[in-house]
Amino acid sequence: MTHGARAWLALIRPGDWLVMGGGLLLAGYSVLVLARAGVPDGAEIRARGNVVARLKLDRPQTVEVEGPLGMTRIEIQPGRARVAADPGPRQYCVRQGWLSRAGAVAICAPNQVTLALTGGRVAYDSLNY
Repeated sequence: MTHGARAWLALIRPGDWLVMGGGLLLAGYSVLVLARAGVPDGAEIRARGNVVARLKLDRPQTVEVEGPLGMTRIEIQPGRARVAADPGPRQYCVRQGWLSRAGAVAICAPNQVTLALTGGRVAYDSLNY
């Protein structure tokens, strides 16, 4: 340890160490809380603006939803969900892949089907298309 570092440490009092330790504990707790906020607990599937299904993300399952263009297939796995197939021309909702954070949404606009993960804290109030 250099002379400058020793001089700096000599200025720190016991109360300073307490404040720094408390700050580190608070920062660690905040990281844990914020990481948990994004964990989804379910999936909500809408077709033509109406809720078709609310599903838990605790077991694998496949749901087919009828839209104006045809069937959209949604795949659920523990802790995640995705649009596996859609008759829409651009396949944007299929290309999004697996959704695994609360508030994540896949919108198949041409077929008017939406998959949204629920739970935790969401960054927005509402979603429309």
